[in-house]
Amino acid sequence: MKILAFGASSSRRSINHQLARHAADIVREELVTDAQSEEFNLSRLVLSLYSEDLEREQGAPDAARDFLEAIGRADALIISFAEHNGSYTAAFKNLFDWASRIERKVYQGKPAVFLSTSPGARGAASVLETALSSAPFFGALVRASVSIGSFHESFDVETGRLVEADAAARLRTALATLVDS
Repeated sequence: MKILAFGASSSRRSINHQLARHAADIVREELVTDAQSEEFNLSRLVLSLYSEDLEREQGAPDAARDFLEAIGRADALIISFAEHNGSYTAAFKNLFDWASRIERKVYQGKPAVFLSTSPGARGAASVLETALSSAPFFGALVRASVSIGSFHESFDVETGRLVEADAAARLRTALATLVDS
């Protein structure tokens, strides 16, 4: 099994990327010991703001093609959505807009676990709800979702692990659905 894991944020210190990496580690270390994981890091992208004019003039950028190729190589997806003002980050939305112009079913029928986290108590629940409601239109087979509130109290950055027992249990239960799919 090959997992693609990423945080939908362009921050180099993204807590959502940390959560997605931790989730991929759980799959590899506890659920499918021969699993492989790949990370897609939005912080490394240089991507023009989507516009129809730019698309007509230059076509889709390589970053959008690379994103779709990474999804295509995966057997399953782990995506942790960062929330900016109740919605997707501009960086992820822009990448997604470009990618959807190449392939409308961006998620390519892959089984997925959708996550979200934030420093606040709701754990970016608003963006997670948005992602879940649109997922079927873009080819994601969402098996489970988990929102982790109060990230800095729930996650040990030094070890890269969830330390809050309930959150850790909910994450493991969600990830097990990828193995069963």
